[in-house]
Amino acid sequence: MLRKACWLLVGIFCVAFVSVQASAQETLWEEHMAAATKAYQQGRYAEAEKSWQSAVKKAEVGFGPEDQRVFLSLSRLVDLYHVQGRFTEAVPLAKRSLVIVEKIMGSEHPLVATRLNNLALLYTAQGKYAEAEPLYKRSLAIREKVLGPEHPNVASSLNNLALLYQVQGQYAQAEPLNKRSLAIYEKALGPEHPQVAKSLNNLAKLYYAQGKYAEAEPLYKRSLTIMVKALGPEHPNVASGLNNLAKFYYAQGKYAEAEPLFKRALAIWEKALGPEHPDLAQSLENYAQLLRKTNREAEAAKLETRAKAIRAKHARENPAK
Repeated sequence: MLRKACWLLVGIFCVAFVSVQASAQETLWEEHMAAATKAYQQGRYAEAEKSWQSAVKKAEVGFGPEDQRVFLSLSRLVDLYHVQGRFTEAVPLAKRSLVIVEKIMGSEHPLVATRLNNLALLYTAQGKYAEAEPLYKRSLAIREKVLGPEHPNVASSLNNLALLYQVQGQYAQAEPLNKRSLAIYEKALGPEHPQVAKSLNNLAKLYYAQGKYAEAEPLYKRSLTIMVKALGPEHPNVASGLNNLAKFYYAQGKYAEAEPLFKRALAIWEKALGPEHPDLAQSLENYAQLLRKTNREAEAAKLETRAKAIRAKHARENPAK
């Protein structure tokens, strides 16, 4: 009896020890994930990469190669590589994360649809449209079946498939998908939701690509109005809307209409992101192009120099692999 009691106590101790050890591993993994997220949000991509890579390793060792924590860590690393344009490195990780989530959740889970969609985005960015299309379609089919045909995630899939067709110049195939996506968002989220604004912007871009400026302009303007109302006049997404409308006017040679929009977008991004954020460089270059078109070479050169300095600093801090 005493021997049994001793073995019982040993067993309880072992379980408790394993539990404490697992808890410690979980805490360590969470710390790596949090550090990576913070670095990513601050544009310190090299630090974010190291932390997410460490998170992957900690999850593999502590919980096994097909654990959900491995999936989550890989997914964030894929997103980082996508933002950096490191598509070749991202694809095998995206494929692995897809295999893991399918095994954990089943082949028709919404998370599977999300990872299919993200892998398709990587192929799209590489110009591998034939590889991307079936993934977008499978993602759409899962979402329609599991979530229903009028769910916002269905609208997202429709939008991405539309963009795939648009980039290939297949405008007739893209337009009904864009319109259906917009209709779903308006019904599900309301006519003044930021996601409606994004959908309007995408439809505007489709018309703009076809030279249908009269159809595009009111959509750009409505999109911007929604963003300002929903998010406030100094939100980075408002800057994106201003920048899109500015580029629309610039392409038509309407420099007087474009300039104040470029300036306002730049001011918002500087305030929201800081004067050395990597996303600021493109805004500076856009405005510099307009200045050159209006024969203000010295002003343009200053902005271009600043943009180059930002890109150089970002490249030093985040060296290409």
